[in-house]
Amino acid sequence: MKAIATITRTKEIMARHDLSFKKSLGQNFLIDVNILENIVSKAGVDSETVAIEIGPGIGALTEQLAKKAHHVYAFEIDGRLIDVLADTMSPYSNVTVTHEDILNVDLKQFIAEHVPSDKRVKVVANLPYYVTTPILMKLLTSDLPIESITVMMQKEVATRMAASPNTKDYGSLSIAVQYYTTSNVIMTVPKTCFMPQPNVDSAILQLNVRSEPYVDVIDEDLYFDIVQASFGQRRKTLRNNLKRVFSDLSAEELDQVFLASDIDSKRRGESLSLEEFAQLADAIHPFVRS
Repeated sequence: MKAIATITRTKEIMARHDLSFKKSLGQNFLIDVNILENIVSKAGVDSETVAIEIGPGIGALTEQLAKKAHHVYAFEIDGRLIDVLADTMSPYSNVTVTHEDILNVDLKQFIAEHVPSDKRVKVVANLPYYVTTPILMKLLTSDLPIESITVMMQKEVATRMAASPNTKDYGSLSIAVQYYTTSNVIMTVPKTCFMPQPNVDSAILQLNVRSEPYVDVIDEDLYFDIVQASFGQRRKTLRNNLKRVFSDLSAEELDQVFLASDIDSKRRGESLSLEEFAQLADAIHPFVRS
């Protein structure tokens, strides 16, 4: 039987189940088998891997994962697709589909209950554009026992996540992702590889989860508060951005913060490395968390 990720098979499945694409859920189905095989290969999925997939659609990527993985757990928010997946995944006994919004799932508990302790857990998914960032931040901040996250997303968002300081794409999202992972854009995917075609090209981003965060800080929540504040108005200096958010601090206290962190208050957030944000967060800590 032809792979699901072909124009003819996708059309046939959709016609058989009287399906239409749901724009509100960002549904664009991939119709290039080679790209899917490449994703699975780059993700390092093998018989010792339990794969978690988010938004399987009609099962194009799920099918390729099932051929390699020990087991695939796929979470699908669209109830119309549950019967479709039961049909398309019927040849694979190692696929479990759950009708659930991934943002409402306690993944830590799910993994503890379903994944054998001797298996590696990897997230592999073609993420809907409209909810890419919330899903990734949930995966990164939930202290999950996962090894890597290999996901397709809007090319522009992938570029931002992998961006370096002093570039226009570098921002709070870049720092959040790099704090928890090493990030690498492993390939780009033109919009012509989808049905229907989206308005933008996609990219596949691989995030390898760090055993420990990239920097050690006194207060992680404060660290990210500082990051968010520093990019609140990109064209403003660190001092002006921090003064706006930490309004209880006096001018003299802000002077002490920048002196203790050894960071020039006239710099902008986009010029700071993750280490420098850690210095700034630890320096401000005594003043805002006392």
